[in-house]
Amino acid sequence: SWSIFEDRILYQLLVFLQPPSRHSFRLELYSWTHLPERCSNIRVVLECTCLRKMGNVPCFVHPSKTNETGQHSPLLQNLCTGSYLDVEEIACWVQNSVQTAWEHLPQWQDWQLTVLPSSHSCRLLLSGPSDMQLCAVLVFAVEQGSP
Repeated sequence: SWSIFEDRILYQLLVFLQPPSRHSFRLELYSWTHLPERCSNIRVVLECTCLRKMGNVPCFVHPSKTNETGQHSPLLQNLCTGSYLDVEEIACWVQNSVQTAWEHLPQWQDWQLTVLPSSHSCRLLLSGPSDMQLCAVLVFAVEQGSP
């Protein structure tokens, strides 16, 4: 959605997260009497690739002969708390990625990018040469029923 407030345009974008290969997202439902201990109840499940003919692709689930402790998933290490998606980690990662990528765009000299504080979304403010401001709010979601 989008809206206009005086000299500021606000865009709200819903960003659907997709699991990387060899992973899936599983929504864990709670009873009404039990509240979740974390803000996210989306578990990241590592899929076994041992039985698939995928060439020299390591299996994250089972140890290999060369690595007796098994592989570690970069997704689990960077964007999760335990085995669950962590929206604060995702927001921080996206904010850092946008800031890093911004300097490589041709518009970076004409527009100023400010990452606004937010722990559950990515809030960006672009200020242009004509005092026009664009505010983008990226809200993260997982599509129910997707792998």
